[in-house]
Amino acid sequence: MSNTDSSYINEDLIAQTLATAAKPDSALINDVLSKAAELKGLESSEIAVLMNISDPDQLSQLFETARKAKDEIYGNRLVVFAPLYISNLCANECLYCAFRASNTEIKRRALNQEEIAAETKSLIDQGHKRLLLVAGESYPKEGLDYIFKSIETVYSVKSEHGEIRRVNVNLAPLTLDEFKALKKTNIGTYQIFQETYHRETYAKVHLRGKKRDYDWRVSSLDRAMQAGIDDLGIGVLFGLADWRFEILALMQHIKHLEDTFGVGPHTVSVPRLEPACGSDIASQPPFPVSDVDFRKIVAILRLAVPYTGIIMSTRETADIRRETFALGVSQISAGSKTNPGGYAEGEDKFDAAQFSLGDHRPLDEVIRDVASLGYVPSFCTGCYRLGRTGQDFMDLAKPGEIKKHCGPNALSTFMEYLRDYASEPTKVIGQQLIDKTLETMEPEPKRRSEILLDQVKNGGSDAYC
Repeated sequence: MSNTDSSYINEDLIAQTLATAAKPDSALINDVLSKAAELKGLESSEIAVLMNISDPDQLSQLFETARKAKDEIYGNRLVVFAPLYISNLCANECLYCAFRASNTEIKRRALNQEEIAAETKSLIDQGHKRLLLVAGESYPKEGLDYIFKSIETVYSVKSEHGEIRRVNVNLAPLTLDEFKALKKTNIGTYQIFQETYHRETYAKVHLRGKKRDYDWRVSSLDRAMQAGIDDLGIGVLFGLADWRFEILALMQHIKHLEDTFGVGPHTVSVPRLEPACGSDIASQPPFPVSDVDFRKIVAILRLAVPYTGIIMSTRETADIRRETFALGVSQISAGSKTNPGGYAEGEDKFDAAQFSLGDHRPLDEVIRDVASLGYVPSFCTGCYRLGRTGQDFMDLAKPGEIKKHCGPNALSTFMEYLRDYASEPTKVIGQQLIDKTLETMEPEPKRRSEILLDQVKNGGSDAYC
């Protein structure tokens, strides 16, 4: 296989699959939902059947099946993180993005290491423990070393109540040797979105720059895996092409990774196009995704790849985010800024940001809302540091063993947040949720949870198992 092979994305097969499943009958839909409930994943032909559900009763069945799958695998946990934009410099010409090279409406900025440290401290002081480092696909004169130095800076910052315990990164495709160097920086997840798997559309919206090379981008995860980075995040920017095509292409990509490396991505992100400074296409998507279809996307992905995390960003409104928690979302960003310097300076700057946000609430308000809905906000980074990534994570997740770690770790990190950062109203709701969650736990996870919670109550930090 060549280093940029992408033959596993088979557009003709996708078209054939969609045509075959265009008008599924009720019996077939019920059969697919019954199989989905077994939590063993779905084939593309079965996913296509679920895509064509339109009857309200069947749609309710789909959502209920996804809810049960989410609850069985993840329980009431929601992992929380924040993106850290360190630069909006970019040499690419992507029509949907405010960072594109020719956009004169945006104010360019690359943070220096002191500014990155200030951003990091601001995020720590809110209560964050994990970050997603993001930069435009062009770096200051240091090149990739700028990214490596930035990761080192983030890890070096200590504040009154803690530090960032895990840095994940969203970066442009790298060579194999560059990925090997990235692995040495002690990152968690390497995340990259194909944006659209539809090759013709890809060419239309990526006019210039290295990102125009479809094959180089789609094959980046192969090189990351070969370099030993086995915790990967992928995604689609919904709105550029038909979402049904995108989901099936995404599944082909996941299957390729599973067949080649024995494990697929750890997370899938589901961003929709949102308005961006200087971008007409961002405000008027070629294939807009309705709120109903968006909920279907989340539910279908939960059933198609039941043990893969689904990430919901602050692109979406608070209401949409709430609705998708029960359908399969397992990770959320909160208190986000998408303009470099936005945290320390306390500003959302549309003319410096990658896109506009739908959820502007501060972290404490999001945490209180999440807890009031019965979900435990988790700041845990234990799996990364104990080596539970890639195949090792899946070996624990599929038989349900990972819950013995994730449940207690979620509670201990949530308690740490409540102790060190939360407002009084959030503390009250949070403690009630912790007590209620303990009551419903099996004996062994409950025992572990109580040990970790006692450590936090006695002044300890970073308690995990």
